[in-house]
Amino acid sequence: MTEELPHWIGGTRTAGGSGRTLPIENPATGEIERHAPMANAGEVDAAVQAAARAFPAWSATPPAKRAQVMFKFREKIHQHMDEITELVSREHGKTLADARGSLMRGLEVLEFTCGIQQFLKGELSPDVATGIDLSDIRQPLGVCAGITPFNFPEMIPLWMFPMAIACGNTFVLKPSEQDPSAPLRLAELMHEAGLPEGVLNVVHGDREAVDSILDHPQIEGVSFVGSTKVAEVIRRRGTANGKRVQAFGGAKNHMVVMPDADMDQAADALLGAGYGAAGERCMAVSVAVPVGQETGDALIERLAPRVRNLKIGPYTDTEADMGPLISSAAKERVEGYVETGIQEGAEAVVDGRGLTLQGYENGHFMGGTLFDRVTTDMRIYKEEIFGPVLSVVRADTPQQALDITNGHEYGNGAAIFTSDGDTARAFANQVQYGMVGVNVPIPVPPAYHSFGGWKRSIFAEHDIYGAEAVRFYTKHKTITARWPSGIGSGAGFNFKGSSDS
Repeated sequence: MTEELPHWIGGTRTAGGSGRTLPIENPATGEIERHAPMANAGEVDAAVQAAARAFPAWSATPPAKRAQVMFKFREKIHQHMDEITELVSREHGKTLADARGSLMRGLEVLEFTCGIQQFLKGELSPDVATGIDLSDIRQPLGVCAGITPFNFPEMIPLWMFPMAIACGNTFVLKPSEQDPSAPLRLAELMHEAGLPEGVLNVVHGDREAVDSILDHPQIEGVSFVGSTKVAEVIRRRGTANGKRVQAFGGAKNHMVVMPDADMDQAADALLGAGYGAAGERCMAVSVAVPVGQETGDALIERLAPRVRNLKIGPYTDTEADMGPLISSAAKERVEGYVETGIQEGAEAVVDGRGLTLQGYENGHFMGGTLFDRVTTDMRIYKEEIFGPVLSVVRADTPQQALDITNGHEYGNGAAIFTSDGDTARAFANQVQYGMVGVNVPIPVPPAYHSFGGWKRSIFAEHDIYGAEAVRFYTKHKTITARWPSGIGSGAGFNFKGSSDS
C-alpha cells in the first residue's frame, strides 16, 4: 500500500478526509510512489480558519521578529537541501542539479524577506498644515493563498509564502497535486523554524480546492502561476469575489540571434535554455530567431549535433542533461505537437520522439526536438508546448526579428545575442516583454528586483517577488494627526533626581 500524504493545517499533519486521492508518479519509472489527498471545501475552510485565527497575533508581531523566523527557516533549508532536491527530482523528474538550482533561486527570495523591515518602513511628512503631521504605513491584507504549478514545486512556493508571511499575512498554499511532497516538507521546516501554528497551511487538491480558495470570503489575496487559460479564470473569478489577485500565465520566449553574435555561445545558450528541465519552465527559450539565412544556417549547424548528443536519463544519473517529462499525458501532448509541426511543414532537424531507456521503459522520456523554418502561423509557434522542443523562425532583417518577437501574444522573456551595443540597446527598449536578456538567454531577475511578464503572460498589477510583492501583500494607509501642544500647559519634561521621589 502506497503512502498517502497529509495536509498541513494549524501546524500539524492532517489526514485527508474527502475520500479522494490522486497518484503521485516517479516520472522516470512510471511507478506510483504515494497518493495526495484531494481537499474538499471543508478542508480548505479548516486551513483558512487556522490562518484566520493566527492572523491577529502574527500581523502584530514586529517585522524584525518575523525576519528572525525567516533566518531560521533559511538555515533549515540548507540543512535539508539534499532531502528537498531528492523529493523534487523523484516526483518531477528533473535532474538533481536542476532541482538544486531552482531551490537556490527560491532561497534568494527567502533571503530577501530576511530584510523585510526595510520595505515596510513608513513615510512621515511633518507639518503638512499647522500642527498636523501625516504618515504613510503599509499593513498586511489578512489571509492569503497561493496556487502553484508542478514545474517548480519548491521554488515558486518560496516565491510566494515567505513574501506574504514576512509582510504579516497568514497563508494557505495549494501546491500542484503532481509533486506536492517538497512544499509539504517546506511547511514542516517553517514550523520547526519557529513559525506559529496556523500562519502557514498546505492543502493538496484539484479544481475543487482551487474553487474553494477563490470563493472563500476570508481569503483576501491569491497568487497563481500556471497556464494562461487558467490564469485568466483565476483572475476573473477571484476579483469577482473581491480578492486581490496576481495570476501568471504562459510564455513563448524568443531569442534573437544577430549575424555578429558568437554562434557557439548562442548555440550553447539555446541548448540550456531550450532543453533544461525538459523545457518544462515558463522561462524556457522555445523560439530562436536568427537574422539572415547565413546566420540561420550557422546556428542550425551548431545546434543540431548538440541536441542529438543531449544525455537523457533519470535524476539518479548525475551525467544526465535532461530528465523525463512529468507524466505520460505530458509526453503524449508534446509528441502530438511534434507531429503537428511536421504536418504543418516545419523541418524536423532532430526528432526526439521514440526514445526508450533500458530499465526505464515505463518512464516518460523524450529526446530534444529541433525544428527549422517554422513560420508564425504554425501551432508549434503560436502555442506553448512546455516540452523539449525548440523552433527556429528565420528573419531577414533585425526589424523583422523584432516584429516577430513582438507579434506573439505572450510577453514573458526575450533575449538578443549580439556584439553590437547599439543593436542590443534598441532591442531592449523596443521589445514588448517583461524580462529582457542581452547575451543572457534566461533573464530571471534576482530577488531584490521583481519577476513578471507582459501581455497575456500576466494578469496582475504587481510582479511576484521583490518590492512589487510587498505592494501586493500589503495595503497602504495614510494617517493624519494633530495633537494639542503640551508646552506651557504644565507638562513636565525634566528627569527627576533621586531626591525628587
